[in-house]
Amino acid sequence: MKQILQNLASGKTEVAEIPTPQCKSGHLLIQTITSLISAGTERMLVDFGRSSYLDKARQQPEKVKMMLDKIKTDGLLPTVDAVRSKLDQPIPMGYSNVGEVIKVGAGVAGFTVGDMIVSNGRHAEVVCVPKNLCAKVPQSIAPDDAVFTVVGAIALQGIRLAAPTLGESFVVTGLGLIGLMTVQLLRAQGCRVLGIDFDEKKLELAESYGADVVNLSQGEDPISAADVFSRGRGVDGVILTASTKSNDPVQQGATMCRKRGRLILVGVTGLELNRSDFYEKELSLQVSCSYGPGRYDSSYEEGGADYPLAFVRWSEQRNFEAVLDIMVSGGLSLDALKSKTFKLTGATQAYDYLMHDKGALGVLLRYNEHETKLDRTIKFLKPANGPQNIDGPVLAAIGAGNYAGRMLLPCFGKCDAQLRVIASSGGVSGSHYGKKLGFQETTTDTDVIFDNSEINGVIIGTHHNTHARFALAAIKAGKSVFVEKPLCVTKGEFAAIESAYNAASKTGNPPIIMVGYNRRFAPMMQKLKSALDESLEPLSMIYTCNAGSIPSDTWVQDLERGGGRIIGEACHFIDIARFLTGSPIAKIQAVRMLPASAHCFDTASINIEFENGSIATINYFANGHYGFPKEQLTVFQDKKTFFLDNFRSLKSYGHSVSMRSFTQDKGQIECCKAFCNSVSTGGMPPIPIEEIFEVAKASMEAHDLVRKA
Repeated sequence: MKQILQNLASGKTEVAEIPTPQCKSGHLLIQTITSLISAGTERMLVDFGRSSYLDKARQQPEKVKMMLDKIKTDGLLPTVDAVRSKLDQPIPMGYSNVGEVIKVGAGVAGFTVGDMIVSNGRHAEVVCVPKNLCAKVPQSIAPDDAVFTVVGAIALQGIRLAAPTLGESFVVTGLGLIGLMTVQLLRAQGCRVLGIDFDEKKLELAESYGADVVNLSQGEDPISAADVFSRGRGVDGVILTASTKSNDPVQQGATMCRKRGRLILVGVTGLELNRSDFYEKELSLQVSCSYGPGRYDSSYEEGGADYPLAFVRWSEQRNFEAVLDIMVSGGLSLDALKSKTFKLTGATQAYDYLMHDKGALGVLLRYNEHETKLDRTIKFLKPANGPQNIDGPVLAAIGAGNYAGRMLLPCFGKCDAQLRVIASSGGVSGSHYGKKLGFQETTTDTDVIFDNSEINGVIIGTHHNTHARFALAAIKAGKSVFVEKPLCVTKGEFAAIESAYNAASKTGNPPIIMVGYNRRFAPMMQKLKSALDESLEPLSMIYTCNAGSIPSDTWVQDLERGGGRIIGEACHFIDIARFLTGSPIAKIQAVRMLPASAHCFDTASINIEFENGSIATINYFANGHYGFPKEQLTVFQDKKTFFLDNFRSLKSYGHSVSMRSFTQDKGQIECCKAFCNSVSTGGMPPIPIEEIFEVAKASMEAHDLVRKA
């Protein structure tokens, strides 16, 4: 199928051929009829992509500061590589879509195949959308009208926050698509409206909807006009739908308002405020969040949990329904808002039109559903670019997220291996990295991988709660598996994997199970290990990870999806302790910090005792400063001390070992090469399976202890 992607590095807008997405639980699979280009958001993205790197930096000073901090801790080259990789990832465009349901996901009620649906789906021939971001389109509403619903919901949410009453006076600053819909919705609620803009045609439209207007391009004074419009009392509220870096709209809005008036920011403006403007009038300023309650709440949008109607009357979905109801009643006039219509195949021309005509409002894309190819697996037309050693393992990858696409899979691309199939749930990231790294096919159907007898190695880089499922499928299919840590997140999953491996071992040729514990393959760690092995004395070590704080609603923190950070990341350092001591774990203890509002279990100390007498303390802390190095390891043994600083330097006291590097090398490439070599030769696994299982069990035990602490 075809989908519109934007590259922020090159500025290229592309109609790409990608696999049809899978229909996930709690979602609807929708075949698109029409979609609406956002004249504000999408124009901004295209403009950003087409700007120079210097202009990009000027537009995002906060990101520049983050980059400079990363250079201090990680070095210049890794930082530059991370920035380029981030910008190179394609962005799926669009958020206003109308189409027909072709599949209903598990757990979805109230929708059936054939329903006409409006959603915040992308510009793609087929979209997979969470049920709470979908609404049925009444039969009396044409798709070309219904497609304005999502944009209308943005306008409606701003109005809900303003809480207008019949007869009140409002100013709408910025008469773009959202601004003009805001004018109409305010008029429908019996409000008097004053519209402000520079564009003569938009002002004429606002007048046709019943608004008074101020033409800034003619030098008209908006403050004087608002004073006259409000009969000298000050307006009741101002809704800012403009897109500008200037502070003028907010400052003017504050001046226009009566005492205790309301300013609602729907668009994007400068926010350098004059305190006296707000203090003397006791004004309220509120920023409106997109389509309404539920936006950016993963439990609502992805999890499908709805808010109780009695307590949250207007959610995102209910705002969609309200806009559709207004359309049915004739409260919204949309014909004049439709600037131009393009076919999907002419999308690049549509964006060029949008960039050159600043007065453009609703730019529609039309889809020919009869020509849509619903293939979930596609072959790349160009020859594979990556190394395709016919003697190497034949690999497939499941998952093409940020880490997998930017770090893990490029490392496998440097191995002697055939990169056959890459799978992703939505298709976009799999297609992007598949082309870039030289895979032969991309798919959204993982059965294609497990059913292919030629594939003998599977790379798993998905969310943690899916690792066990895919690993089990690979083992049962007789394929070796590389899991980008952790191996699994529950004891039940571990038992199933252990049982499957033991059953496969009875055949005499079990597949290799490898977890991406790359740090033990790092050059500095290998050099440290060699130095420690010179003595038979036990060692004591302290591994400090300045993990950094991440929000409690991030998927890694979710115990069901991510398993928590102790299982998901601290397992790396448990593995290093196991590797350096060379001895089985005898006992684990763990404590965590107990803040007043402990939502996460990611600031903890783990103490490990080993059978050979060695001890290790792993400090996994999320409450440190980001400017401090992320990882530091100190090892004491037989009157010698070794210090590894963030994989950039290794020095010793009482020993001659030392090493420095301008770049970090955490062993990712060597880790991947070790797996490929083992699969190719059928030799010993890079990490003994006993250690893989031991670290998995130890990580889960540490997690349980931290939670109970």
